Amino acid sequence: MAREAWLRAQDEAWVNPSGPYRDAARVRLRLEGARIALGALMGAAPDRVVFVSGATEAANVVAVHLARTLPADAWVAINPTEHPCVIAAFAAAFGGRRVELPVSESGLIDPDSVQAVLERPESEGKVRVVVVMAANNETGVVQPWTALARVCRSRGIELVCDASQWLGKLPAAGLGVADWLLASGHKFGAPKGVGFLLRGPQADGFHGQLGGEQQRGHRGGTEDYPGVAAMLAALAEAEQSKVLWESARVADRDEFERSLQRALPGAVVVGRGVERLWNTVAVTLPRHENQRWVARMDKRGFAISTGSACASGKEGPSHVLAAMGIEPERMRRVVRLSSGWDTSASDWNDLLQAMVEVGAELDRGA
Repeated sequence: MAREAWLRAQDEAWVNPSGPYRDAARVRLRLEGARIALGALMGAAPDRVVFVSGATEAANVVAVHLARTLPADAWVAINPTEHPCVIAAFAAAFGGRRVELPVSESGLIDPDSVQAVLERPESEGKVRVVVVMAANNETGVVQPWTALARVCRSRGIELVCDASQWLGKLPAAGLGVADWLLASGHKFGAPKGVGFLLRGPQADGFHGQLGGEQQRGHRGGTEDYPGVAAMLAALAEAEQSKVLWESARVADRDEFERSLQRALPGAVVVGRGVERLWNTVAVTLPRHENQRWVARMDKRGFAISTGSACASGKEGPSHVLAAMGIEPERMRRVVRLSSGWDTSASDWNDLLQAMVEVGAELDRGA
């Protein structure tokens, strides 16, 4: 559906929405319709929706805006397992005025621990912003974002939530409770290079990019309506059908994990025992470095990784696993397995069989 929506928009609504002519006005109306529809899915007012290139841009402009508009002594409390683009954005904007939230061995942020950070003495820095993602990109661990939103709202604290991994896999309803929401469309089937953010309900002075007056002054640059149309179509399709399959996909994943642990004794699923996205499995394998597993599995047609795609090309240990207390030696044996909506129980079985064969090869030194 996303591809068809993009092609149709390219044919019917390709002109610059900021133009002074009637065709441009028609595209502006379509953009407003997309904004209304997207806001409705999130439970947010449509004027909070700002179309951007993705979550990296959104994280940077939100961090800069908050650092610029909050008091000069404002601190940010951030989940240490956030996506690297979010951590980097708030590090650049707030400098040393940051405190890491405590994270459990399962990768969870406890609302009580957030409450404790918010109650710390002002002499240690007044926290005005809390940053916690909806679901983790490496482990799939789902954070209690609704409870965190209640804690923040009760104390007048701004909550920033990266929902890139959540959207398209679990229902979007209610995400608008976050003051600031970040999302990348390609995570749920849209083209690369389009995303959105929900700006803070009271952030009337928000300017995501200087030098432009598009999108009610919130972001400069020509709006990519075909990309927006494709993104909305992809998310609407997921909301109307795919998220309903979640329980079946969780069952397939859980059976794979049980079978893997039987077949490879000593394998440990990262985050097992807490709610996780159905499509993500991070597992510490009992033997052999993860790069060797990746290379051997690739030859069998299985594209697994040593972590998130955004971090796999970087040297050094995973900051997510380190925050969860996983030792460097164990990290070198962690692989990340990702499935899609079309992944069947048979596909999981094929993956299991390939991993068993690769494990035997590596044990023999073949």
